Amino acid sequence: MKKTLFIFSLLVFTNSIFSQIYEFQTIKDIEGTPVISQDQTGTCWSFSTTSFLESEIIRLTGKKINLSEMYTVRSIYPKKAWNYVMRQGKAQFGEGGLAHDVINSAVENGVVPENIYTGLTENQATYNHAEMVAVMEAMLKVYITNPGKKLSPQWKEAIASVLDVYLGEIPTDFIFDGKKYTPKSFFESLKINPNAYITISSFSHEPIYKSFVLDIPDNFSNGKFYNLPLEEYVENIDNALENGYTLSLDCDVSEATFSGKNGIAVIPANDEDAKLILTEIKPEKNISVAYRQAEFENFATQDDHLMHIIGKVKDQKGTQYYKVKNSWGLSSKNKGFVYMSVAYLKLKSISVLLHKDGLLKKTKTNLGL
Repeated sequence: MKKTLFIFSLLVFTNSIFSQIYEFQTIKDIEGTPVISQDQTGTCWSFSTTSFLESEIIRLTGKKINLSEMYTVRSIYPKKAWNYVMRQGKAQFGEGGLAHDVINSAVENGVVPENIYTGLTENQATYNHAEMVAVMEAMLKVYITNPGKKLSPQWKEAIASVLDVYLGEIPTDFIFDGKKYTPKSFFESLKINPNAYITISSFSHEPIYKSFVLDIPDNFSNGKFYNLPLEEYVENIDNALENGYTLSLDCDVSEATFSGKNGIAVIPANDEDAKLILTEIKPEKNISVAYRQAEFENFATQDDHLMHIIGKVKDQKGTQYYKVKNSWGLSSKNKGFVYMSVAYLKLKSISVLLHKDGLLKKTKTNLGL
């Protein structure tokens, strides 16, 4: 009996040494709000950056407040429609956006709690914006062709009416915790300084340590990005997390090795490991500046999804991963979180938005902040 137990223990010990199945431990976990779902919409930019703001509110005030993602979506659509019409259709119109759009909207339109504005109409339980967007885009194309030879200013009211029908009318004021607010006064009460947030990135086609407008389709508002060397870009993400600051992440999730189901995002060194690496530790590719830039310029890396980095984990070999909060609901191995390797972030991230105090001192100096 003792011999049998010894052999069993030896087998367990041996398997634990050589096992390649991921086993994760938390390194850093910054407080945030629960994972939710964007459902059938392309509004990840609002969900990710609203989640980011909710973590900022916790950091600044200690309060957990569930903000309305759809209030921001509803507030921004008229501006996107204006941009599309004034550029006569030579611009992006659709569901996409970027992290800075949420910050800009908060300044211009304020924010509201989720229970004040859900963006769901009667008998709706989940979001699906496909019909709404198709209706608006069809209307905007009519305005651009201008069949009446003189565009009526009422087109803006018509678009607003569509948004009201599908998402609900915007509240002018509301009661929260016994106090009366407007969306703007509520935003002011949250102690968030919108000027404290910047977006950093890393691309070799623009000067280092300068701000530039990144030419990607969803940057309809011409937001500016600070350009850093790749290693310094990653160092600043690490520094922010280490000091309690989360980040809103824009990245490409079209790779087969990004798996929401498995909760993992990795870049295998060998193509034949593309399936196994979703569940087992395999070698990853070294990401160079040239390779990152080439993947961006050939459209293999695009800004197709935004998420929220809230911490770090490590596997049993000590390799670190970013703990990334997704907005696809809880039905995944890691309960809605994706553990993203450094290699994946280096290759497939477009940018991160963060508080300036999360930057390294040398970076602040280099950027003149």
